This record gives sequence, C-alpha cells and structure tokens, in this order.
Amino acid sequence: MESRLVVYNTLTRQKERFEPLHAPNVGMYVCGPTVYGDPHLGHARPAITFDLLFRYLKHLGYKVRYVRNITDVGHLEHDADEGEDKIAKKARVEQLEPMEIAQYYTNRYHQAMDALGVLRPSIEPRATGHIIEQQMLVQEILDNGFAYESNGSIYFDIEAYNKKYKYGILSGRSLENIKDASRENLDGVGEKRNQADFALWKKAQPEHIMRWPSPWSDGFPGWHCECTAMGRKYLGDEFDIHGGGMDLVFPHHECEIAQATASMGHPAVKYWMHNNMITINGQKMGKSLGNFITLEQFFTGTHPLLSKAYSPMTIRFFILSAHYRGTVDFSDEALQAAEKGLEKLMNGISDLSRVQPAGTCDPETERVAKQLRQKCYDAMNDDMATPQVISHLFEACSVVNKLVDHKATICADCLEELKQAMHLFAEDILGLQTAGQSGQTSKDREEAFGTVVDMVLDLRAKAKAAKDWATSDQIRDALAAAGFEVKDTKDGVTWKLNK
Repeated sequence: MESRLVVYNTLTRQKERFEPLHAPNVGMYVCGPTVYGDPHLGHARPAITFDLLFRYLKHLGYKVRYVRNITDVGHLEHDADEGEDKIAKKARVEQLEPMEIAQYYTNRYHQAMDALGVLRPSIEPRATGHIIEQQMLVQEILDNGFAYESNGSIYFDIEAYNKKYKYGILSGRSLENIKDASRENLDGVGEKRNQADFALWKKAQPEHIMRWPSPWSDGFPGWHCECTAMGRKYLGDEFDIHGGGMDLVFPHHECEIAQATASMGHPAVKYWMHNNMITINGQKMGKSLGNFITLEQFFTGTHPLLSKAYSPMTIRFFILSAHYRGTVDFSDEALQAAEKGLEKLMNGISDLSRVQPAGTCDPETERVAKQLRQKCYDAMNDDMATPQVISHLFEACSVVNKLVDHKATICADCLEELKQAMHLFAEDILGLQTAGQSGQTSKDREEAFGTVVDMVLDLRAKAKAAKDWATSDQIRDALAAAGFEVKDTKDGVTWKLNK
C-alpha cells in the first residue's frame, strides 16, 4: 500500500512520507493520562490529535493497533525521581486506596473523551498491570551494562550509554547540558553516580503505599519504564508511531529511546509525533501549574474564565482549528469564535438535505463540489493540516448557502459528491459528530429531522391551498416558537433552525 501521507518526525526534525514497517498493519503508541485528577483541556489535545490520526489511517485502509496507556503508578511529583507518587499522594489526602483514585479518574477520563468523540484505543494497558514486564526490561538493561543498583534502586547509567549510543537525540540536548541542568535541579540526590541518571526501579520508603517485590527491593517502577515495556509487549520490538504532548519529549520520550536501545541494541520507534501545548496567557496549561480548566468546567461553564458552557464538539472544533504542532492559547473569546465556526459548518451540512438538484451546475458550484474531496485529502496528507480542511469545508458551506437561497444551481451528481465529501471529512475524519443512544449518526438524525419538518410544511401548504388560513398561520407560528424560520419564496418554501 502506497501512502501519500506526510508526517513531521520529531526525531529527524522534518516531514517524512509515512511508510509503515509492515503495511497494511500500523502500530501506534500514545502516552495517556496520569489518573490522579479530572481531565482538563491539556489532556484533550493529544487525545483529539491522535484520534484524528487513528481515524485517518483507518480511512486510508491501514489496520491500526492503537495503544494508549493509563499511568497509575510511578509518576512522581517532580516528573523525575523525587517527591511522592502523584496517585499515592492523592490517595493519602483523600484516605482512599490508590486504585480507587486511579479507577475513579480513569472513569472520568473515559467519560470526557467519549463526549469529545474520541474513539477508544485498541488496547489501554495500565502500568500496574505490567510490573513483571517492566522488571524484565530493567533486568535487560542491567545485563547489558547500562544500569546499576544503588541502595535497592536501579538507575540508568547515562554516561555508559552515551559512550556507545547518544543520549539526547530526540530533544537535541547534549549530555553536558543535561548534566548541568540535573545538578542545578536535583542537587544532593546521593544515590546516583550522575545526577542526570534516571530511575528504572525505586526502592519504596516505609511510608510508600504502592510497592511490589523485585530482585532488588520492594519498590515500584520508574515512570519512563511503563511505555517502553508496554509498547514492546503489544506492538513488538519495532513499531511505527509513538505520540504524545510536546512536553513529554524530554525527559520521558528521551528516556524511552534510551531504554529501548539499551535493552535491545536498537530503537523501537520509526516516527515520533508530538502535539504542541494548550496555553493560558502564554503559559502551559497543567495540573502541576494550577492553571488548568477541567473539561467538565468547560461543559458546564463553571469556571471564572468562562462566560458560558461550551459543548464537547465546540472544544473539539477549537482544538482542530489549529494545526496540531502549533500552540493554542486559550481564551473565552476564542471559544466563542469556535462555537460560531462549528455552528456554521454543522448548519451547512444539515442544509444539504434541503437542496434540490437541478439539471446543470453553475461553474463555481461545480468547481467546489468536484475539488472539495481532493483539497481535503491534500491538506490531511500534509501532516494533518486541519485548519486547511476546515477552510475548504467553510468554502463548501458558502456554496450550500447559495443553493438554499436559490442563488446557485447544482446537478444531482455534484450534489451527491458534495454531501459525501462534507460528511466524510467533517464527521468521519475530523470527528465532529455525536452519536445518540440508538447509535444514529448526525447525518441520520438530520435526514430524519428534515423529513419531519418537510411533512409539517407540506400540511401547511395543503392548508393554504384549501384557504384554511387559521391552520396555516397556526403551523407557521408553532414552527417560529420552536425556533424555525420559514420563508415563502417564488420557488417554494425554505426553512432553517435558528440555534
């Protein structure tokens, strides 16, 4: 299978044609959440970014195994080797079992992602379910001479690794710079040979709740081990894509590359892909900085920075309106603009069901209808350029508005092509749809909705033909009260729902 898809590889710092190792199979691993608090907008961006890639790869005909982990142990407060485990700390504060905390916030994460239209991954492994695999990884690295034991903990030996391989290839940092920063930030950690060395296994202190027996000590795995171990278990020693937020490039993903290479003699991942950050006033949004807004607060409007509640699809549209590698600075005004943009797009798709084909197309309508699909493909193939996809869909919406207002004409073939292309890219690929309890898509519901309204208007037309003005006016007024704008034109009756 030949793909025209081009993606930006953080490892090589350039765009590359996507060529899977074992086409048509694609292996994709994405770092999931550390489940110790409610998901926020910063969690939504990687989930939506790689949901988009998952959807598009499947649309191109690839068989994708998408693995997204749940971190439920080992992620310490300072994202390094010091401080308390984030989940254990939450459990201690709330006087609950750590797995109660992990399960509760995993459920909350799933609920929010479902609302955002994020498809579930093929496999969602938990760190605590793969302690043995992580211990095996640590032992391999020890056996190969790239780790050492100190007081029951196992640390990765960056100096030894760097003599044979190169540490820092993903982030572009030199070993000396990394060592200098480590001395500055973690001075006084005496167990390590080098302050830049990172933990593969940590001996648990007496007060530490989460611990497992190992050949070295009762303890827990280092944060970086889980993704290397679980990626290999489910995707093999080499796989295609590893994704996550740009804030994970260093140290997490840099450490993953080192672990894989130290254990196997070669790296595991071909394409490293990273979404950029959501910012508030130029600062990364995150729990550790205390400047986050939870997704539930967006959905309910219960945050001082929000003027109103915003639907999950508005949040999704807001994120997709920017390229995944660009920063997105949050503001209430930006969300209002996204809400209007989403309404314009959804109205355009909905209005397609009311357009009647003519014998011929006018030139502009024919051009847009025939070029829309390819233009959207070209944008998606260029490293998932969603702003361009949305721009092309907006151009199509302008044509639909002209068709509804009888200011343009479209033939049956072009109308069908326009419908298919708009539904494909807006709903199936961008994921801008919701599924009802019956499993209906928005397209299904729009068609059923339009059929009912047209039936009511047909009753009104019959009442007018019979000069039953009272019934005709009653139907018109009832529709207006429900938010429908009905217009009697020389070409017939048109209607739209004013949201």
